[in-house]
Amino acid sequence: MSDVPAPISFGARLSQVAAEKPDLPAITDASHTLTWSQLDGRTNQIARGLAASGVKFGDVVSIAMPNGSGYLEAAFGLWKVGATPQMLSYRLPRHEADAILELAQSPILISDGSVESSRPTFSVETLVERGQDDSPLADVIAPVFKAATSGGSTGRPKLIMSGAPGIAMAAGGAAYRVGPEDTCVMPGPLYHNAPFNMSVNVLCQGAHLILLPRFDPEETLKAVDQYKATWLYVVPTMMSRIWKLPDEVKAKYDVSRIHTVWHMAAPCPPWLKENWINWFGPAAIMELYAGTEAQSVTIITGTEWLEHRGSVGKVRVGEMIAFDEAGEALPPGQIGEVYMRRPDGMPASYQYRGASARTLPGGWESLGDIGYFDADGYLYLADRRTDMILVGGSNVYPAEIEAALDEHPGVHSSAVVGLPHDEMGASIHAIVHRKGDVTEEALREHLRLLLVPYKQPRTYEFVAEQVLPARERRVEGFETPADYAELHFFHLRGHLRIEQSADLLVHFGGNEIEPFHEVVALHRAELRREAGIRFLVG
Repeated sequence: MSDVPAPISFGARLSQVAAEKPDLPAITDASHTLTWSQLDGRTNQIARGLAASGVKFGDVVSIAMPNGSGYLEAAFGLWKVGATPQMLSYRLPRHEADAILELAQSPILISDGSVESSRPTFSVETLVERGQDDSPLADVIAPVFKAATSGGSTGRPKLIMSGAPGIAMAAGGAAYRVGPEDTCVMPGPLYHNAPFNMSVNVLCQGAHLILLPRFDPEETLKAVDQYKATWLYVVPTMMSRIWKLPDEVKAKYDVSRIHTVWHMAAPCPPWLKENWINWFGPAAIMELYAGTEAQSVTIITGTEWLEHRGSVGKVRVGEMIAFDEAGEALPPGQIGEVYMRRPDGMPASYQYRGASARTLPGGWESLGDIGYFDADGYLYLADRRTDMILVGGSNVYPAEIEAALDEHPGVHSSAVVGLPHDEMGASIHAIVHRKGDVTEEALREHLRLLLVPYKQPRTYEFVAEQVLPARERRVEGFETPADYAELHFFHLRGHLRIEQSADLLVHFGGNEIEPFHEVVALHRAELRREAGIRFLVG
């Protein structure tokens, strides 16, 4: 007999856990706690409400609401009717939301009203009322686990349809070091792929999920302490903001029960990761590198990282190779574009709607990251291909410079861009959100110890607002990281105004709010002429 467990649907797995511990907490959000029995019963009602609202087996249905139990209730309700949840930012304007809904062909929108749409819109509570009956349903397996939203090179959104069906092991199984006795804190937005995937996995493992309404550095530590959490998800920006809390604030909260901290979604500056390893211990710190497409995955433990400082780990699923511009595989130590492919004989891990992959012959696909492998097979990321700046014939990766700047205690955040230079082709310009009165001279002295001269900024600009560095410019639902950097630069120069920096709604030329991709596509040349700059990127 095989030791591999038989596939079980998300709905059946939820009912299974509810039967095992009906009165224990399943999800706690800012307003209430649902027990496993309540969660199972409500999702049965939601499933019936969805069916009554026209949702059928195989449909893709968009969910747009802030973090709360309702988001995951909606997802499990969809799986129970054989439909696929499509995670949508609740901050999107109607134009953007309708474009994604059209791409998904979503028959309805599940939302709390924060997103306007031409589609029929139902709240979770409305679906519960419509469903009425909370008794078990016939078990079904959705043909597609999830559909995530991402930006496309054309400026139009794309959907990344999971290649896995709606079975519990699709969410990661025990790989994320979660067990039924764990309490897990999730501060990330559920409309992003990793927080959604991790949260679903936590529930499939029978653990208690603590959902924060939004990320706040002190509130995250408070939740870890209050709920005696054992597991935490963060991204490097969260790690930085938590670490930069005053020592006396961090000391107020007991984090000693944490056995696992997962971080992903962007490269973590070495100084920051080392501080977290010292804080929680090397055995607790786990890093994962992959795309939503999930062709291949690397993982590294804190213990491994101390021996391979700066690495994002060894390949654990699929294959990865660095290739040069001619499409030739590179030996260890040489930087190239990182390509991935699935293991032989495995089905595709995703399917795009609204885009096509960047490929090489042999089934290799790229997410646009630049990096190299060491002799032991550990991957080191340099930057995104589209963010690279050419300085006097040398490739410069903004993320490396930003990480060095952010290591300085007087820096909140930074962004590095390339400006035209007659002799060198480009010169490095640093935009810095500083703490207090740190000076340009202090930053120059700091970088002299960390970077070779050609990577050091020629010019600096200090601003009074947070800036988004290259390593964090993967803005879901919009265009390329380089376009985000350029748009933000125009904002800082006063040529347009970002209304909501998180979702890139902008005012341009006195007009009403316009979607990001339209500003980039229609007004870039005009903005560049007005600002007198250009971005030297891919």
